[in-house]
Amino acid sequence: MAHFRHFIGGTFTQGTSGRTFPKYRPSDGALIGHVHEGGRAEIDLAVQAARAAQKGPWAGLTVDDRSDLMRAVADGITRRFDDFVAAEMADTGQPRSMMEHAFIPRGAANFRIFADVVKNVATESFQTPTPDGRGALNYAIRKPKGVIGVICPWNAPLLLMTWKVAPALACGNSVIVKPSEETPGTATLLGEVMNDAGVPAGVYNVVHGFGPDSAGGYLTQHPGVDAITFTGETRTGTAIMQAAAHGLRDVSFELGGKNSAIVFADADLDVTLEALGRSVFLNCGQVCLGTERVLVERPLFEALVAGLKERAEALKPGATLGPLISAEHREKVLSYYAKAVAEGARVVTGGGVPTMPDELSGGHWVQPTIWTGLADEASVWNEEIFGPCCHIRPFDSEEEAIAVANATDYGLSAAIFTQDLSRAHRVAAEVDVGITWVNSWFLRDLRTPFGGTGHSGIGREGGVHSLEFYTELRNICVKL
Repeated sequence: MAHFRHFIGGTFTQGTSGRTFPKYRPSDGALIGHVHEGGRAEIDLAVQAARAAQKGPWAGLTVDDRSDLMRAVADGITRRFDDFVAAEMADTGQPRSMMEHAFIPRGAANFRIFADVVKNVATESFQTPTPDGRGALNYAIRKPKGVIGVICPWNAPLLLMTWKVAPALACGNSVIVKPSEETPGTATLLGEVMNDAGVPAGVYNVVHGFGPDSAGGYLTQHPGVDAITFTGETRTGTAIMQAAAHGLRDVSFELGGKNSAIVFADADLDVTLEALGRSVFLNCGQVCLGTERVLVERPLFEALVAGLKERAEALKPGATLGPLISAEHREKVLSYYAKAVAEGARVVTGGGVPTMPDELSGGHWVQPTIWTGLADEASVWNEEIFGPCCHIRPFDSEEEAIAVANATDYGLSAAIFTQDLSRAHRVAAEVDVGITWVNSWFLRDLRTPFGGTGHSGIGREGGVHSLEFYTELRNICVKL
């Protein structure tokens, strides 16, 4: 039975409260470990360790030194690849292939790319005229913000945690990570890798727990935390922003989405179905960038519905489709399945719970589901579900498609499918989201800005854009 301990100041500790909570495996519901719950005392200790490290040995390193350590951490993840795969599979229940080919390699890649980005950042300099004619040199430098609170989601734990931790550390900050209570494994394991790589004690810290009146709440309220970055639900982001406002601290949020795909009648149907099959059902629909609203130009509507139905029914829960993260989340998703029918949807496929073999019967399984026939006012059309499901709706004009796609409080991502390049550029410019793919989905370049508009987030991450959040830009003027 595993015990997931805090990692504070380079040392694993059970903390002071003695409280633990159970960790269950999503695929079969089995108890696989106990997680030590942190509170105010553990956050105080973590802030002290993080501050001492950031002001001490970490601040004394050059950019090249930190870059080398980031690569050493990436190498450590690669060396312990099988351990990270096993930990993430136990935490999330998702298929081994997804861990081996996507989530764990990307965790290592995040450290490698920011090891390079931090060494290639330019700042401004100006020659400024002065009354005596001798002039002055005005230039800018970037300095680390200090101690960063990192609150992580459960849907891709290592990938999304390192997406924040890697640039924060590369910039010279220290971090306190609060993993999701659902997925404690890889954040804990990364502490061992940090020690093995030679990262100074206190630079990377982990405190497990929940939100209010637990580790997460105390982390967001602590005056010793200089900035907070969070990925998760919009409602939680609002609460964190309120807590951060008391200390006038910066926040960076990647929040929810209700993402649309717009499929025009001239789209390549095979290309479209391949992309939609992933964007709707990948990770059992638990992807912030996933598609829950599919808008199809009317001449292609029936063919696309039939094609996506075929792809959904080819998925095999327990083999090519993993479970939802928890029993609570499954109840939420199933409540939307029931609500869709009550709101007048036609169930094209799915809509319930699959029959599973005995050894997986205790897992959090749902059927991949497709609906048609909902009104635009339906809650299922407007609220994020975060499950393997979508509603497909016809449209008759480009203007209608854009208006419907933009009729949401969210604005994270969109996908456009057409062979008309001019139309692709035109529609992409009008859809009010942070990321738009054309004839594809989830083709990422880690140097480009990542983030959403509206209720989908605050700020941008990726490449130099991450450095803008994790550093303070300072102006220095030297009289010549």
